[in-house]
Amino acid sequence: MPAYAPAHAYARCVLRIIDARTGDSVDPAPARRGLTRVEAHVPGSGTGSLRVLLFADVLVRALELGGTPVWGVLNAGGEHAELRSGAAALGIRPFEDRRDVGAGLGEAQVLHVVGEGDAPPEGVRIAVAPVRAGEPGAPEAGDPAVLRLALLSRRRGEPVTLDAATLAGARETLVRWRRAVAAWAQQPSRPIPDEARTRLRGAWEDDLDVPAVLQVLAWVETESELPDGARFETYAYADRLLGLDLTRDLGSPA
Repeated sequence: MPAYAPAHAYARCVLRIIDARTGDSVDPAPARRGLTRVEAHVPGSGTGSLRVLLFADVLVRALELGGTPVWGVLNAGGEHAELRSGAAALGIRPFEDRRDVGAGLGEAQVLHVVGEGDAPPEGVRIAVAPVRAGEPGAPEAGDPAVLRLALLSRRRGEPVTLDAATLAGARETLVRWRRAVAAWAQQPSRPIPDEARTRLRGAWEDDLDVPAVLQVLAWVETESELPDGARFETYAYADRLLGLDLTRDLGSPA
């Protein structure tokens, strides 16, 4: 039965997710390490659907970082080829087609990632707010990672507007961080500081609060007490969740 391989865990995942159906906090990682299926429900191939699939991808990554076996499944209403093309451009790893799979062997829990207002499936539902169009003539993101960062810049329950300011801010941040990571990589490696690791995990384990993860990286970038080697390792670790290819410029000329 296909599944993503679990990563080595630093500590047991204590991720808590708010169920949009009940409003209760749920543990997406079964206590006995059974398989968790993350099923993304997307009606089309637009940017709103991609944001749903993107947060499903981030949820899979968070579970992996906690050592939970996880299986990503796509339940799409149509336009599969266009949706998969857009997802691949955003760095979203492939999800299996719901039409081709049944229940997973050892499956202990199913988490349904849906857009706000979409037809609700039974079980735990993780709602993702829509994407609002920016002003006419807003520039394209260019680098797909810029769009990925822009779509992650708000908590999943908050709408995001893809206007010129949002895209420009994401682009500036991404360029600056990639250059910094490339520079830090030239210094001796140092362990990830305990405070940085704790703050990162505390952020994404709090209902997948990606903006708080970005705030921790901003703190790491400017904290004068941290050696550059530790900054590099922290960013590389956080990028396992974010998927922004922050180490892309390693070895490039300054």
